[in-house]
This record gives sequence, C-alpha cells and structure tokens, in this order.
Amino acid sequence: MIAEIKKYSLIAGLALTSLGCRKNAFDDLNMTDPPVVKVPFNINNINDTYESVAPLEMSHQWGPYNVHDPSVIKAGDWYYSYSTDVAFGAAAPAGIQVRKSRDLVEWEFVGWVFKGLPAMGSQFITANGGTPNAGLWAPYILRVGNEYRLYYSLASNAFRVSAIGLATATSPEGPWTEKGLAVTSTDGYPGTNAIDPTVVVTPAGEHWMVYGSAWDGLFEVKLNPATGLAATTGDKGKRVVRRGRTNGMYNGNLEGPEIIYNPDTKKYYLFVAYDWLSTKYNVRVFRSDKPDGPFLDWNGVDADNQADNGPMILAPYKFSDHGGWAGVSHCSIFSDGSGNFFMAHQGRPAVNRAFMVMHVRKIFWTPDGWPLVSPERYANVPDNAVTAAEIAGDYDQVVLGYTVVPGYELEQQDPQYSVAFNSTLNADGKINGAANNTWVYNAPWLELRWNNGQFIDKLHVSRERDWESKKTSTIVLTGFNGGGTVIWAKKK
Repeated sequence: MIAEIKKYSLIAGLALTSLGCRKNAFDDLNMTDPPVVKVPFNINNINDTYESVAPLEMSHQWGPYNVHDPSVIKAGDWYYSYSTDVAFGAAAPAGIQVRKSRDLVEWEFVGWVFKGLPAMGSQFITANGGTPNAGLWAPYILRVGNEYRLYYSLASNAFRVSAIGLATATSPEGPWTEKGLAVTSTDGYPGTNAIDPTVVVTPAGEHWMVYGSAWDGLFEVKLNPATGLAATTGDKGKRVVRRGRTNGMYNGNLEGPEIIYNPDTKKYYLFVAYDWLSTKYNVRVFRSDKPDGPFLDWNGVDADNQADNGPMILAPYKFSDHGGWAGVSHCSIFSDGSGNFFMAHQGRPAVNRAFMVMHVRKIFWTPDGWPLVSPERYANVPDNAVTAAEIAGDYDQVVLGYTVVPGYELEQQDPQYSVAFNSTLNADGKINGAANNTWVYNAPWLELRWNNGQFIDKLHVSRERDWESKKTSTIVLTGFNGGGTVIWAKKK
C-alpha cells in the first residue's frame, strides 16, 4: 500500500504543487508571461533529456517532454494527449497537461485542463479523512457523440482514499465542466484503488471501465453511456486481472490499464503496466471475446490468477551506442481513424531516469490477432514495401527478457535492460552463416527458422527512423517466437 502512495510523490524526487492555471501556465499566478519563442521544428532536436526547457516558464517548448501516463485521442486533424501533472526539476501545476500534434511527431504544448484540483474529487477525499494529492494522475479521454469525456485520477495520503472523476467539454481544448465521480475507493472497502481509468465502448454501445492499481488487482465496472458514471451507483465492478507473489511478496506493481476493441479481430485487448515506473516498467497484453473478460494470456490462461502473465510486448531496452530506455509503460492505445493503431507511453532515459519523454509506436497485428509494437518510435517515415534484397545485412537484435524481482521502488532498482547484440541475415538465406538456421521472407512477415525449422520466430518488417543514430529511415523487425517472447531488430 505504501508503494502506491509514494508512487507519484516520488517521481524523480520532484515536488508537485496545486498552483492554478488553465490555458496559460501563468494565469492567476501573479507572474508575467514570458516571451513565447517559436522554435522551428527539427526532429533531430528531440533529445533524451531536456533540462534547458524543463522550467515552468518554458512550458511552451515542452512538446514531448514531461509526459507521464498519456491518453491520446484523434479529433479532426489533431491528436490530443492528456497526461499526469509532473515535470522534471520543477513544480508542475495541478490540472492535467494537454498537448496536440498533427503527425504524432511534433507536439505542441496547449496547457492544463483544470485550474487546480477538481472540487468533486477533492471534496470526496476530504470527507473521507484524507488530504488530496497536489496533482492529478493518469487521465483518460474519449469522445461520445459531440461530447469529450475526460476522466481523472485523484489520490490522497490516506492509502486507498481516491476518486476517478469525470469532466466534459464540447472541444478537446475545453473549457471543462465537472460532471461527477465515476468510481471511488476508501480504506477497508472491498475493491481496489480508484485510479488509472480506461474505457471501452462496445459495438452495441455498452461502456466498460477498467481501473485500479498495485495490491488489489484491476477491476472492471459497467458505466451508464448517457452519463459516463457507474451504471449502478456505488458499484466497484469485478476483478479481472491480478499479479503473482513470491515468498508472500507481490512481484511488483499492476496498474495503468488500457482497454480497446479491435473491429478486425473482434476481440477486446487489455494492456497493463507491470513493475516500478522508472525502472522495470513494462507492458503486458491480454485479450477476450467479451468486454468484461475473462482476459486470456498468451497461453489461454485467465489473467485473473495469482501469477504473472504474458505476452510482454514492451520492456526496458538498450540498442547499441545508446544508454537505453527504462520505464516504458502505462500506455495509451489509439487509432488514426483509418484502421491503424498506435501506442503512446513514457520513456525514462538511462542517462537520467528523472526525465520523461513521450514515445509513440506503431502497432502491428499478427495473423492470429496479437499486437506488436515497433522497436523504434514513430517518425512518420514513408513505409514503402521492403524487398527481399533489402533484408540481408547486419542487425541490432533485442530479445525482450524478464526476471521477477518482487517488490516496488526499493527492490526494483535495476531496469533490466534487454541489450542488443549483432545478428546477420546472410544474402544466401542463412542466419549468422549457419546452414541449419535460415530466413524466409514473405512480405511483410519474415521467418527466422532455427535448427532446421524446429523453432520459428515470425517478425513483421517495416521501415522506421533509427532514433539512436538519427538515421532518417531503416528496416525494423518486431515479432514473437513460439513461446510468446518478443524479438526486435533494426538494420544497421
């Protein structure tokens, strides 16, 4: 329980304050607006760290920086991201940060949703003996008809005394009006901590919210589509996911759910975050034929069991000539409206894990309906078909590995980077020159056949920017081996 209370108050050791603001970070603060300097966008200027623009007075240049727990939606020609109140080396105003982008690469900082903490969530916490946290966590955005619904998480110093509130607007940039509390939690009450909401709308128009964190598992509750609040007042829903234990200690955090429906596979996908947010944070995914589960793992096992489940599709990694990225979880899954899905999440650079940078990755779907993410961040690279002749060459290969380390921040100090190694796809179809290991390409899928085909890795082939070497485009591979372990590679 203590781990969850400490979670965001200890993010990079940064302080959060409840200074009020909305569109402009300096409204009502008795401060003079600084000159806003428009810096021409250059993708090569997106860095792992951003100390020079971290202060509050530089918020107009935050772009993809200071992003934690994003929730992304497309509205017209723009994508909007809403995220947790946090900043590197600065006191971040309370109210949920807002950014927008036309291409998912260049992000413009818009401002904050609220002018301080929302009244309804604050009043609930105070009435139940708690003191509200100084900032809001993990928002979730969706559109229902002409209404934008923004759910926020407000926790407190009183363990599970928390609230998921709802605000609505007719524009993704507000103004926002509080509508009520969707789910609440208190100590000693059955259920889980009321934070980290995500909502899926079924083809039949049902609304379901998954939420929760840490020690109690994730719960799912049915909402009233007309109001966006619980269909039955006071309903906490049912548990749908748990984590494993080792020697009586939980194997780590379970939080940050994101639920979507894929109309092509006709399945519901529940993405969840495992482990400590600045180190081992990784993404798992489960799927179901129904919106309320059961959600099954790679092996067809119900994820509502006291075990750790896979597949793990994103985890801390380190390509050659780069320190690596930790904390790559609490994701948002969204569509461009044309059938393409993307994942957005925070990334913590190894050089200093107090920095938080938004990563966006394209999602690919296997023929049997499992999602994969690109090993490289999205950069709007023309995804021209890759020919068989282009496949041959040297690659940086990463196998996403994982070792259980029970506990939370104090125990999970090591990010456990999956480190790249060299792998060669020879022009004659061999792998690393071995006659019994071969590759076969049937675009867009590449098969790596090991030990004369006894084991097969099936990888999706595409083009993406090489962020580590700042190359405009290279060939990238992402896929599963037969056991559900993710294999990544990028051509050198």
